[in-house]
Amino acid sequence: MAPVLLVGGWTVATRMQPPSFDPVADTVSALAAVGAADRWVMTLTFLLVAVCDTVTAAALRPAGAPGRLVLLAAALAGMLVALNPEHFGGSVSHAIWAGIGFGGMALWPAGAWRRGPSVPWGLRPGVCACVVAVLVALTAWFGAELITGAGQAGLAERAVGLAQALWPLVVVLTCRFPSRAISGSTAYAR
Repeated sequence: MAPVLLVGGWTVATRMQPPSFDPVADTVSALAAVGAADRWVMTLTFLLVAVCDTVTAAALRPAGAPGRLVLLAAALAGMLVALNPEHFGGSVSHAIWAGIGFGGMALWPAGAWRRGPSVPWGLRPGVCACVVAVLVALTAWFGAELITGAGQAGLAERAVGLAQALWPLVVVLTCRFPSRAISGSTAYAR
């Protein structure tokens, strides 16, 4: 549900903003900022996505405990992002919780990997390392956009946010529907 909620939430919230709102340049947090039109939509979205991540962290038993704890911490940070909206001129508490949330969502696969022949694809060490690299790169792009003001902070935040929301779903699906050998070296996914 998290990817659907996130994209649906920012899409609805964007449509409720004045025409001056630019989703490529303006961040998702601006949709929940003090003074934003119908800011409750994005605030509720942040909370619901954080609840999804909390449930995933609790239920994803095949994943390593350190990764599940980091995912839980990132989810709690997401709730605190919702409860500490941006203000005109910036908000230190919002930035801190958002940084913790983005960092945790990018790094949780590093603690979730497992070894063994029956480990689901989404929890294998090589896969987790690649995913962490991609998520960290996307997070760095967003950070660079915020720092440089290059005009694509909204696009970068949406890209990293969607990737971070999709990965737990992918892991859950690989745990729920593991590959099975049909013959010798051929495998399929249900």
